[in-house]
Amino acid sequence: MFKKVLIANRGEIAVRIIRALRELNVQSVAIYSTADADAQYVKLADEAVCVGGPQPADSYLNMQNIVSAAVLTGAEAIHPGYGFLSENEEFAELCETCHITFIGPKPDTISLMGNKANARIQMQAGNIPVIPGSTGFLKDETDAVKVANEVGYPVMLKAASGGGGKGIRRVKNESEMREAYQSATKEAQLSFGDQRMYLEKIVAPAKHIEVQVFADRFGHVTAFPERDCSLQRRQQKVLELSPCPVMTPQERQHLQEIAIRATKTIKYLNTGTIEFLMDKEHHFYFMEMNTRIQVEHPITEAVSGIDLVKEQVRVASGEALSFDQEDLKPQGFAVEARVNAEDPSLDFMPQAGVVKQLKLPGGPGIRVDSGIQSGDMISPFYDSMIVKIIAHAKTYQEALKKLIDALDEFELEGISANQGFLEDLLADPIVQQGTATTDYVTKQFMAKFASHAIREVS
Repeated sequence: MFKKVLIANRGEIAVRIIRALRELNVQSVAIYSTADADAQYVKLADEAVCVGGPQPADSYLNMQNIVSAAVLTGAEAIHPGYGFLSENEEFAELCETCHITFIGPKPDTISLMGNKANARIQMQAGNIPVIPGSTGFLKDETDAVKVANEVGYPVMLKAASGGGGKGIRRVKNESEMREAYQSATKEAQLSFGDQRMYLEKIVAPAKHIEVQVFADRFGHVTAFPERDCSLQRRQQKVLELSPCPVMTPQERQHLQEIAIRATKTIKYLNTGTIEFLMDKEHHFYFMEMNTRIQVEHPITEAVSGIDLVKEQVRVASGEALSFDQEDLKPQGFAVEARVNAEDPSLDFMPQAGVVKQLKLPGGPGIRVDSGIQSGDMISPFYDSMIVKIIAHAKTYQEALKKLIDALDEFELEGISANQGFLEDLLADPIVQQGTATTDYVTKQFMAKFASHAIREVS
C-alpha cells in the first residue's frame, strides 16, 4: 500500500478521496490554486501545495506543476478524481515517466477510449453492440451526409475527443447538416484541440444506462448494478438512479455480461464506466467509456456496499479486488441529486459569490458529498456544483421521498441554487414511475416547470 497519495483535483471529490485515504492510513497531499487557498479540502489534507493561479490552465491542468508537487512531497501515486486531467493520457504517461503511479487505467487505454470513434471500432471488434453510425472518423460534411442517409435521420454529430456536451449537434435532416458540422467541428477544436467527428443514429426514446466496471491485474473483472442517468438537461446529468427501476434482474445480468466482455476486450485496469443506450425494447447499445471515477459513484457505493475510491487505491497499489461478481447484487435503491449554483429563472445561468450560510441535511439513508462550507466563495473559474445529496432506501419510491425531504432540509444563503427545480423533478409522476427517457426533461418536464423556490441572494 502507498504511504502518500497526491490528489490532482479540488472540491468535493478531493474531500472524498482524502477521507478514503485516511481510512487506509495513507497520507494525503492536496494541490490548490490561489483561488482555493482556504478551501475545505486544503485544510483536511495532510499536506497542501499551491500549483498556480485561478485559471485551470495555470493550476489544475498544469501537468508539470502537479507532478513536481508529487515529487517534492514524496507522493508515490496520484489520484486524478474526475474532470481536469482524469482522462488525459499525456498526464498518465508523465506520471509513469516520473515513477509515480497513476490511480486509473494505463495511458494507452485512456487514449483508446478517449477517442470515441476508435472506441466504437474496438467494441465492434469485441462483438459489443454499438449504435448504428459511422465507422471511424467522418472525412467531411459530405461524408456525414452520406452516412446519415444510410443509417437514417435524426442523427447525432459527436466530437471524437468529446465530453461534457461539447462538440455535439442533433441533426434532423440533410439541410441542417452543413451548418451543424461546421459549428460542431469548430467547438470541438476549441474545446479539445481535435476537430475530428463521428456520427450516430439517434436512438429515441431511450434510457441512458451506465455500468461501473472494476478490474485488477490478476484478471478479475466485475460489473456493478447499473445506473440510470436518463434525467438530463443539454446532455448534462441532473439526477441519477441505481439500479434502473424498470429493468429486470435478467436484463441486469445480461448487461453486466456485456460490460464485462467489453472490459476484457480492452484489457482494462482499475475502475471505469461503460455507457449504453437502452431502447424501448430494452436492447443495449454501447456509447462510450469513461476511464475514471464518476460524479455519481456514490449511488453505486450505496447499493453495493463497496467503497470505490478505497478499492481504486488498493488495486493501483497491486492488490486484488476485495470482492467478486457474486457480491454485487443491488441492495435497495439510491438516488443522487446535484445541487448547483445556478439560477433556473435565468436559463440555469451559473452563479458566483459568497456562501453566507449553508445547512446540510442528514438522517438515516442520507449521504452528502460537498467541498463547500459557510463563508466559502463559489468561484466563477470552476464547476458550479455545490453539493451532491444521495438517498438510499429499500424501495425506489422511498429513496425519492428521502431525497425530496433532504432537499427541503437543505438551506443555502448568499447565492441562487437549483434545489427547487430538483424537488419538482423528483415529484414528477414520470420520474416517480422511473420511465423517463433522455429527452424527457428538455421536451416535456421543462414545459411544465413554471416556478420553484430559488434561494435568492440575501
